[in-house]
Amino acid sequence: MIPKKKINTDLKFVYSDNNSISIIFPNNELLMGVVGEFNKNLKELENLTDTSIYFRGNSIIIKSNNKKNQIIKNAIQFLCDQFIINGSIEKKDIVSSVSKFMIDENNSLNKKIEYIIKTPKKSVIPRSEKQKEYVSALRNSDIIISAGPAGTGKTFLSVAVALTMLLEKKIERIILSRPAVEAGERLGFLPGDMREKVDPYLRPLYDSLYDLLDFEKIQKKIEVGDIEIAPLAFMRGRTLKNSFAILDEAQNATDTQIKMFLTRIGENSKIVINGDPSQIDLPNKSLSGLNRSKKLLQHLKEITVVDFDHTDVVRHPLVSKIVKAYSDHNND
Repeated sequence: MIPKKKINTDLKFVYSDNNSISIIFPNNELLMGVVGEFNKNLKELENLTDTSIYFRGNSIIIKSNNKKNQIIKNAIQFLCDQFIINGSIEKKDIVSSVSKFMIDENNSLNKKIEYIIKTPKKSVIPRSEKQKEYVSALRNSDIIISAGPAGTGKTFLSVAVALTMLLEKKIERIILSRPAVEAGERLGFLPGDMREKVDPYLRPLYDSLYDLLDFEKIQKKIEVGDIEIAPLAFMRGRTLKNSFAILDEAQNATDTQIKMFLTRIGENSKIVINGDPSQIDLPNKSLSGLNRSKKLLQHLKEITVVDFDHTDVVRHPLVSKIVKAYSDHNND
């Protein structure tokens, strides 16, 4: 990622009679960031919108009907903003650039700023109405229970909010936990100390951390105990004070385990329960406690329950289609 610096973002739009728009960039660095290596960002945008987009000189030229031209124009403006904020453009940014939700948010600057999660490596923004609701809950509720398919940002957004609270010294510790169902919770049969035993199961949480803060800084915080790896099987009997605790893959935790984790909450702490009810790996799927905890606790004002679906998937457009296909099949 390039260092952040002042870049001129005053785009000029030239409309032609042949249903085309030329977007003229005042800055070559911004232009190349939006276009991407070997024009990959423009090609992805073409595939998503079924339009023709050309890159010539210091301009991007859109040629389609008026409605699609406006969509691409808004998408290019959104990608410019993302490049200025983060110094790079990811594939999920391109997907979001043509989302009506993101375009509306981009046009409502005050609303957008309110939900930005600023971390050392990048600024994170909610990419759907449910994600916005989730970020608000992560900041304002004591306990948050979220359920939904893969790629909806459950883990990434919770880790991002937890990390910002740690860096701002609003909490003293982040605790990451996950059921180790593949090992039947018998972590003693795996080699190494406690952290090494559970590391393979917590890889998605590590990936989120490394995406938001430098590797060396994360390792240092783990060493001094600011970020703690706590297998679910080892949480019993503890009280979590000044902490932000995240239980990931909670669909693989039993009713008793989720109750145990929730009741660890102490002074100035938050607990997040994340899971996907469609991916239960327990031998007896009826033992999963995620849906039961949602039903039992959703009436409590201190607890927020957020349900995601395929429309909230931001990982890749194909993931959303896969999730919907399986969901439709299961409902038949």
